Amino acid sequence: MSAAVRAVTRPVEPLFLDRWSPRAFDASSIPQADLDTIFEAARWAPSAFNYQPWRLLYATRDGEDWGRFLGLLLPFNQSWVQNASALIFILSDTLITTRGSEDAKPSHSHSFDAGAAWVLMALQATRLGYHSHAMTGIDLAKAQQELDVPERFRIEAAVAIGRIADKAILPEALQAREAPSGRKDISEFVGVGNFQG
Repeated sequence: MSAAVRAVTRPVEPLFLDRWSPRAFDASSIPQADLDTIFEAARWAPSAFNYQPWRLLYATRDGEDWGRFLGLLLPFNQSWVQNASALIFILSDTLITTRGSEDAKPSHSHSFDAGAAWVLMALQATRLGYHSHAMTGIDLAKAQQELDVPERFRIEAAVAIGRIADKAILPEALQAREAPSGRKDISEFVGVGNFQG
């Protein structure tokens, strides 16, 4: 990995830099215990009113649902996800019911909260020696139907998890992109006071 691309301007936890999104996976199996640890990390994500609106549906490459889950991705993503160890669909409940009430109301933060669960999963996967790659290249209508997702739930993304492989397994056009990416300087997205563009 290029040190210049991953150079920090302030000290941060190295795990944040170790996490990146490759497409070259080695087609190995993932033990259920490792997946459960990754799911446990998601369990501890913060959420509005502690509602925990995320739902995780998954298939492993050795499981009977693998081909079905893979078929819900757009063809480009199928081409490289086929070598992952697990494929997880992250959903969020767009409605929230407060304690003591049966009245469901629209949730403002369901996607935000599901994103918090995703990042904890990604960091836990990295800590275990795996890599993860989230994507929205999904046939959303087909996935909603195929996975029996109720209308109140939003499919946020799919995540491939696996052990990294040599980039030579990828088509030549993707090999050049198979490296950790840099980030904007904090001055480009942080501002004091009002929005300034």
